[in-house]
Amino acid sequence: MLSVGIEDEEKWLAEGIAGIQHNAFYMHQAMDANSLREGLKYSAQMLSELRTSKLSPHRYYELYMRAFDELRMLEIFFKDESRHGVTVVDLYELVQHAGNILPRLYLLCTVGSVYMKSKEVPAKEVLKDLVEMCRGVQHPIRGLFLRHYLAQVSRDILLDINSEGEGDADTVMEAVEFVLQNFTEMNKLWVRIQLQGPARLREKQEKERSELRDLVGKNLHVLSQIEGVNLEMYKQTVLPRVLEQVVNCKDELAQYYLMECIIQVFPDEYHLQTLETLLGVCPQLQATVDIRMVLSQLMDRLSNYAVSNADVIPEFLHVEAFAKLSNAIGKVIEAQVDMPIVGAITLYVSLLTFTLRVHPDRLDYVDQILGACVKKLSSQPKIEDARATKQIVMLLSAPLEKYNGIVTALTLSNYPRVMDHLDNATNKVMAMVIIQSIMKNNSCISTADKVDVLFELIKGLIKDLEEASVDELDEEDFKEEQNSVARLLHMLHNDDPGEMLKIICTVKKHILCGGPNRLPFTVPPLIFSALNLIRQLQNQDGDVVGEEQHEVGDEAEEMHATPKKIFQILNQLIEALSSVPAPELALRLYLECAEAANDCDLEPVAYEFFTQAFIIYEEDIADSKAQVTAIHLIIGTLQRMNVFGVENRDTLTHKATGYSAKLLKKPDQCRAVYACSHLFWVDDPEGIKDGERVLLCLKRALRIANAAQQMANVTRGSSGPVTLFVEILNKYLYYFEKGNQQITNAAIQGLIELITTELQTDSPSANPAPAPDAFFTSTLRYIQFQKQKGGVMGERYDSINV
Repeated sequence: MLSVGIEDEEKWLAEGIAGIQHNAFYMHQAMDANSLREGLKYSAQMLSELRTSKLSPHRYYELYMRAFDELRMLEIFFKDESRHGVTVVDLYELVQHAGNILPRLYLLCTVGSVYMKSKEVPAKEVLKDLVEMCRGVQHPIRGLFLRHYLAQVSRDILLDINSEGEGDADTVMEAVEFVLQNFTEMNKLWVRIQLQGPARLREKQEKERSELRDLVGKNLHVLSQIEGVNLEMYKQTVLPRVLEQVVNCKDELAQYYLMECIIQVFPDEYHLQTLETLLGVCPQLQATVDIRMVLSQLMDRLSNYAVSNADVIPEFLHVEAFAKLSNAIGKVIEAQVDMPIVGAITLYVSLLTFTLRVHPDRLDYVDQILGACVKKLSSQPKIEDARATKQIVMLLSAPLEKYNGIVTALTLSNYPRVMDHLDNATNKVMAMVIIQSIMKNNSCISTADKVDVLFELIKGLIKDLEEASVDELDEEDFKEEQNSVARLLHMLHNDDPGEMLKIICTVKKHILCGGPNRLPFTVPPLIFSALNLIRQLQNQDGDVVGEEQHEVGDEAEEMHATPKKIFQILNQLIEALSSVPAPELALRLYLECAEAANDCDLEPVAYEFFTQAFIIYEEDIADSKAQVTAIHLIIGTLQRMNVFGVENRDTLTHKATGYSAKLLKKPDQCRAVYACSHLFWVDDPEGIKDGERVLLCLKRALRIANAAQQMANVTRGSSGPVTLFVEILNKYLYYFEKGNQQITNAAIQGLIELITTELQTDSPSANPAPAPDAFFTSTLRYIQFQKQKGGVMGERYDSINV
């Protein structure tokens, strides 16, 4: 049948349509003439065109619809007894004399519809008669469309059947029995279509069969609309009969479609009350049926029902919906031994979605689902199927979205066990999802235990996993990942100092395993978290310094947070950076810690941090630009320190001054040396004020600036810019205003004259350099302003001539 060419089918379809139109024309003429005999003759000839076996289901449907339209006109004619003069009872007998069975049954169904609507006979008797007689056509396509026509003409009668008023319960049962019987026969015919034609045309055949599925499904739709089909009848009669047919047909397409129909057409509360029966069928379906979609649709339907009507939630608990669904999924996975891993994970994702919507407060349910997933995944250590991996990510992401963060998910014991089955790349993706969820929801992780679990979850980002090659990492991606981890560290906080110290120690344990590439990203935020804890301790009463801390084991010591303990941890963290190496970062962090020790009045600790900073400067920083930046950081930090005694401060100051004078470039030397002058003059009531040593620094800076000028004269033929002299002049003015008695009017006057001379002799034939000239002009304008302002400061400036 299906092996014929498309052109032949088109020709046969055209011939069939032409035959219908030809006979329909004469049928209409007969009806217009009120000739019943001629009308029945031509209608039978018209319907004989449906006896063809040459057309595919799709083409046959086109032909059937042409005949169907004509039959509706014929039914109108049959209803009007005044036109043909025959009672409907006699008409029902008369049409049974048609020669061929197919036209006879089509006419019988048409007249039967009129007969039932006339109320001259109980509808159930006619329905029973018709459904039995339709057994006479067993050709799959012809029989399927015949029974579809019977369902169509009887639909309105079935929906109004209670209006007959004779034994409501029995009447409804008869109607249900008719629909079930017609449905069963139609399904058998539909399944038999697959047996037609050679195997090579199977795909085309299945597609055409699929197009006919609604003919069968409409029976279930009618069942769901019959008044009187209550829950009890559905549970006792309708569902068992339908499911029996589903299982017995043993056809993949039919089983999937009918299960889908059952789920979609019957009410939600019916599904809830018959859940065990419906789920019990799932393991009996063919292994090729997409049971994942069936169960997913069922769970979606039930969860939507629960969300839209919160009053039914207790009923879900009463019928133990979760337990039944979970058990059914387990049985399906067990029964279908060849089910791919992605299929099983998809089922668990659907069950988790159902649980999160219906029972969001039951974390034990969520953990149970994850545990079942772990059990399924245990047969293979790492998932390689990309689709399965995607489903696992969905499974792990669902709790994060539902509970607005990772905090709740951290209590699920099976959550990290599922992540262990992801490949390295996907593990990182999931870790990023977790971090983004924490940042989005501003979640605060407040206990060391939860931090430990969290870092186990994101271990793909904080250390190299097995078989992971660092060379394969994209640099930009790696930086983005590590910056995310760094931001995460700022979300770990507890107001209790003891617990916060535990958190810091837990994070330290994890990040120190990260290797040299990660430490520059992860160590700084942890150090600043620890420094914040020190400041918190400063603001509290009690033993802030922590010198009296009794050591009774590491655990007890960690329980009692003291600055001394925290500084030990800080020192260990910065030392770890030496393996990178990252000397400039380590130096900055040592100086930050030294400043914190200064605030805690811990002179030995502060001195040790400064010592380590100087060692790094000496041994590890070789780049001249980096040295300049580092020495200015050291000078700036040291200037703010007030914890040191005279001896320690002199030692550190001497070192800083010595390193300043040893910089490679003369301008850098000059600027560093005059910056050292601030080490001897701190503008605080109790700060050091050593005017002589300030003056020595400034004079030394002048000598270096002069040497720089001479060197420029030798190498370039000119004395070079005088910017350094102008900068030193500004330092003179600063200390002059601060009251340094060693800075005299004469010294300032001499420096002004020196700069003026240099500017005049620098380039007599050309314009002077604009920047130094503007800088010097602004400085002179400032001096003039102070003179004009008057007062004590004006008097001091009065003797300076500009």
